[in-house]
Amino acid sequence: MLDAAAPAFRVTERAHAQITEIATRDGRPEAGLRLAVEAGGCSGFQYRFGLEDAPEAEDLVVGDGSGRVFVDPVSLDLLAGAELDWAEELIGAHFAIRNPQAVSACGCGTSFSVG
Repeated sequence: MLDAAAPAFRVTERAHAQITEIATRDGRPEAGLRLAVEAGGCSGFQYRFGLEDAPEAEDLVVGDGSGRVFVDPVSLDLLAGAELDWAEELIGAHFAIRNPQAVSACGCGTSFSVG
């Protein structure tokens, strides 16, 4: 579990709003976004996103009602101090994670390594 002294994982209002919009469009207005960190990708770890109807018992739940984010304890250790945001850029709109633990990242934006 995440150390109480470690910086918290944050979610911006833009990200909460986009999660609500995506879940509503999918016909699942109460669903939340599962954010997980998995081994793999070109840099060692990769982020995985998906809608889920309910959190698991051990999950950190960020937000209440619609727009919630669910993070499992193992992923949470790798996301300490990170922020989930929604970015709209010329190349497209996407969820973006600013993770201070990532020492390098791949050009795809979903793969990273820790030091």
